Amino acid sequence: MTSTLEKLEKGIAKLTIEVDSIKFDEGLNYSFNKNKSKFKLDGFRVGKAPRSLVEKMYGEQVLYEEAIDYLLPEAYTNAVREHELKVVSRPDVDIVQIGKGQNLIFTAVVTLKPEVTLGEYKRVEIEKVDTQITDEEINDEIEKAAEANSRLITVEDRPVKVGDVVTIDFEGFVDGVAFEGGKAENFALRLGSAQFIPGFEEQVIGMQKDDEATIKVTFPENYGGKELAGKDAEFKIKVNKIQVKEDVAIDDELAKKMLPGQENATLEELRNQVKIQIENEELSKLYNDELKPALLEIFVEGFNFDLPEFVVDQEIDMALNRSAASMSEDEITELRENAEKLVELRETFRNDAVRSVKATFIIDSLAQAEGVKVVEQEVMQTIYFEAMQMGQDPQKAYEQYKNSGYLPAIQMSMVEDKVLSGLLNSKMKEA
Repeated sequence: MTSTLEKLEKGIAKLTIEVDSIKFDEGLNYSFNKNKSKFKLDGFRVGKAPRSLVEKMYGEQVLYEEAIDYLLPEAYTNAVREHELKVVSRPDVDIVQIGKGQNLIFTAVVTLKPEVTLGEYKRVEIEKVDTQITDEEINDEIEKAAEANSRLITVEDRPVKVGDVVTIDFEGFVDGVAFEGGKAENFALRLGSAQFIPGFEEQVIGMQKDDEATIKVTFPENYGGKELAGKDAEFKIKVNKIQVKEDVAIDDELAKKMLPGQENATLEELRNQVKIQIENEELSKLYNDELKPALLEIFVEGFNFDLPEFVVDQEIDMALNRSAASMSEDEITELRENAEKLVELRETFRNDAVRSVKATFIIDSLAQAEGVKVVEQEVMQTIYFEAMQMGQDPQKAYEQYKNSGYLPAIQMSMVEDKVLSGLLNSKMKEA
């Protein structure tokens, strides 16, 4: 196989690839063997007719499509590798020459990843920010995570207090009439969660297991159900169970649970990890709200390179689809029937799409320049830690992200965070 490369305008490249006749004949044989059971010739059982007779009867062109599908991917991949191209689009293939006994020649037009000249990008001026984390903040975060993952244990010998989880039966009445949605059995309510209307939880405090009571409350004027808004109501309730969160020891065993993949994790290592997590969260909020947009704006305005129109169009398509999700059926029908209006609407997204695509390629180039990578272990630890903070099963959370195909997007987001955090942190230390 041989190939030549021609650079066209705006990041477009044209590969001319030639596959020798022997290799092409191999492709024809592959096509024939795959499809020979489809050819029927008098005097031969199905699949037993020789290739030469099949080509004579049906024409050699009948084998071309499968032969091309067999040969093209490898030939194209080798050509891309040979010329060290970074392709961001599918190839637009055109067959130039094809025929028995001839070399197969085809062209592949592709869009290339733009080359971003970063220059002295580290000279950007950033205002120094204090991100010192106290021991109290670290302790609070660890205690929250521990509590979120602690077991509920049943208590029998004391009244209900704030923080308990009570399992209750209740039924609500307005003017002596039960209302829809106002009844439940064995409902778990955490006191202090403000899950119910004002005044309800406060009247449960002090009750004992198996106690029954009638609670009087008033629905807020802005309550979602108009038929109940502002109405006085009574709830008959019974306390079936009182539970409290079990105390979890803050020790090395907790650290092992919260740091997957580190069998010998210690509490000190967990504290360091939590400190980094808090620092990153505070810095993340800061640069997401202020520094990141400002930094990207400097880069987007300062770096000039040709953007692949193909990628920009994809970004516009996504923006258009998001907009269409909130449109009425009439609006969507109008766009389908009025091509000019659809074009006008697409153009309204162009500037944002160009800036978004440009920023993406800049971040990618910065990641390479800074040697920033995010491995799967880091993605898993991030998902595990966040899941445990929310009281979720970390393994199930990870599997859900994985099965939904979200891990690459999470990984890309983490790369961006690492790049910008690294640049911002280094500038803050210099300040």
